[in-house]
Amino acid sequence: MNDSRRRKGLRLERARASAQFKDGKFENPSGAGPTMTKGSTLPVLGEFFFRRGRREPPAPLPVVRPHETWARQSDTGLRVTWLGHSTVLLELDGRRVLTDPVFGERASPVSFAGPLRFHPVPAALDELPPLDAVLLSHDHFDHLCAPTIEALARTRVPIVTPLGVGALLEALGVDPARITELDWHERAEIGGVRFTATPSQHFSGRGPTSRNATLWASWVIETERRKVFFSGDTGLFPGFEDIGKQHGPFDLVMLEVGAYHPAWGTIHLGPENALTALEMLGGGTLLPVHWGTFNLALHDWDEPAETLLSLATERGARVVTPQIGAAFEPERVGAPTPWWRSVASPR
Repeated sequence: MNDSRRRKGLRLERARASAQFKDGKFENPSGAGPTMTKGSTLPVLGEFFFRRGRREPPAPLPVVRPHETWARQSDTGLRVTWLGHSTVLLELDGRRVLTDPVFGERASPVSFAGPLRFHPVPAALDELPPLDAVLLSHDHFDHLCAPTIEALARTRVPIVTPLGVGALLEALGVDPARITELDWHERAEIGGVRFTATPSQHFSGRGPTSRNATLWASWVIETERRKVFFSGDTGLFPGFEDIGKQHGPFDLVMLEVGAYHPAWGTIHLGPENALTALEMLGGGTLLPVHWGTFNLALHDWDEPAETLLSLATERGARVVTPQIGAAFEPERVGAPTPWWRSVASPR
């Protein structure tokens, strides 16, 4: 048996052993999935085709070039750079982790169609400082970008990901020895960083034949002195309380707030549920992600941020809203900055 077939067999064996794997695919314990909508799908289709809104900004979004800041050592041991959507460069005690890297122009299986990014990438892949690990939450195109992974494969950086995603990474040129696949509640230490795969409520698939063939996860990322939480994509579910009790408190909580709608509220958070999830996790500082880069929903492009700021004020939650590409240290940030209002057309 060659190595490729042996790895395929081991992946299938690990998948079958997972508590999340049933009847040949992964599933949420609640049974929630993308087809669980509230009522008929016709109103949603009507919104998609006929709703007049501002789903895209009126101009390219401004970005900050973070290179000068990256060249200096972090004072607090935790520095964060939101590069757009769910791509975040984390610097924890001198180690660097890149989450859900999407550096392509489109969140799409093809280069000529699909959602086009609203802003240039703040830094090209070859401009990033040396990485200790890359973290993937699941296999959707706006989180796992094939051209980006192919480029990262040439750097030989280790990649941590949920069960089943390794086969796709191998096909994109990643050395199998540098792939770590984890089931929920499993952990691994890579380059001095401990990764723990924690539950989330979402789904996976890159086409009609691959639905839920791989697992999805949220993540606890920690070093000697620092610990952060990264939601990936998820709806609100009771597991947040367990994660907070078992792994919290967190120095930073990164939660998705965009691409939401009541019809798919079981698999995406949105601003209101993100604040509830923050409370369930034990509070702390919230960095909203999964918004402001691609047109993936029916709401106005800046609605997630505006709604989040309004609700956070009412609830007394601490939220940071850095400009795209601005490297910051959460402990040294005061009030959130509504930078998007300089771009948004009048409401």
